[in-house]
Amino acid sequence: MNKHLHIVCLDTPWPADYGGAIDMMNRIMTLHELGIRIHLHYFNYNERGTPNELNQYCETINVYERETLKKGFSFKLPFIVSSRINEELISRLKQDNYPILLEGIHCTGILQNLDLTDRKIIVRMHNEESIYYKELARVETFLPKKLYFFNESRLLKKYSAHLPKQCTYACVSGNDIDSLKNIYQLDNVRFLPTFPTWQKVNGEEGQGNFCLYHGNLSVPENEKAALWLLCNVVTKARAPFIIAGKKPSKRLLKVAELCQHTCLVADPSESEMNDLVRKAHIHVLPCFNKNVTGIRLKLLHALFEGRHCLVNEPMVSGTGLEGACHVGASANAFASIIMQLYHQPFTREEKVLRKQLLGNTYDNEKNTRELIQWLW
Repeated sequence: MNKHLHIVCLDTPWPADYGGAIDMMNRIMTLHELGIRIHLHYFNYNERGTPNELNQYCETINVYERETLKKGFSFKLPFIVSSRINEELISRLKQDNYPILLEGIHCTGILQNLDLTDRKIIVRMHNEESIYYKELARVETFLPKKLYFFNESRLLKKYSAHLPKQCTYACVSGNDIDSLKNIYQLDNVRFLPTFPTWQKVNGEEGQGNFCLYHGNLSVPENEKAALWLLCNVVTKARAPFIIAGKKPSKRLLKVAELCQHTCLVADPSESEMNDLVRKAHIHVLPCFNKNVTGIRLKLLHALFEGRHCLVNEPMVSGTGLEGACHVGASANAFASIIMQLYHQPFTREEKVLRKQLLGNTYDNEKNTRELIQWLW
């Protein structure tokens, strides 16, 4: 018997060039490989377009325009939710009783218009979004954006308290599960790990010859981490250092130029980034969020494909991956650990430990089979 599934994505899932898109796209591909007939719905904005690459994985594809801030603004609903309430989408979902996978709390505004009594609906929670937006507000320096993020965080907290209990909520981390259960009193909350592109631990034994920080450098949180490393760690550790990622600011480029034995690689291609990750000896990945939500795909990229990983506690909180990383709490600790690790080869034993920690948890096929059991 054919199994049909509606998937509603908050964004165009292709190209899979950021964490949320990687998670969504790998889930779509694996569901397709396991014989699920997918009816894909997604919101098109940010000039990501309507890519033909999705056609091979889906029975049907419907694309919707997300409302602008002017049209979609609401004093009661978060904009990320109100801008995705679409009557055409609701009408299509009502035409059958196939189960629904909603990608992100962003897509849940339509639930008030659906009959939830006899229909399996799973909401993939990419983050605890009220915390995520609070952190965006904390690091944003442009006042209008800062106020928007704070208001969105406030509205998301109120909105999350009224999410329907009939749905299943699939979280990516232990911290997010705790929030949904303890703060929002949701009972049907489960752990569904993120779906990384990397499925085997491929870190090469031996030594690389530089330290690497990578991420989308246009994101304020990532720029802050890169600047902290350049100003507080690189000068003390005195090891060759590379910062790599999308759209670095002029400020970040200038600071990197002033640092000795440091190179900034702007807008690397996917293959260039993968090459850097494989060749680095130490991945240096601090996170400065006061409140932790979700999981960083760059951490998984480094653990699957790279050698030593140096992080601080917020980067690994709630992930269970502390055992695969070296953890430092300050700039001096980071510099000291870098100097200890720089001449220390990455060993077979460390690779085996990573396989134990990562292999079973982030197995996309195993996790998809579990998701299928929840849906039928």
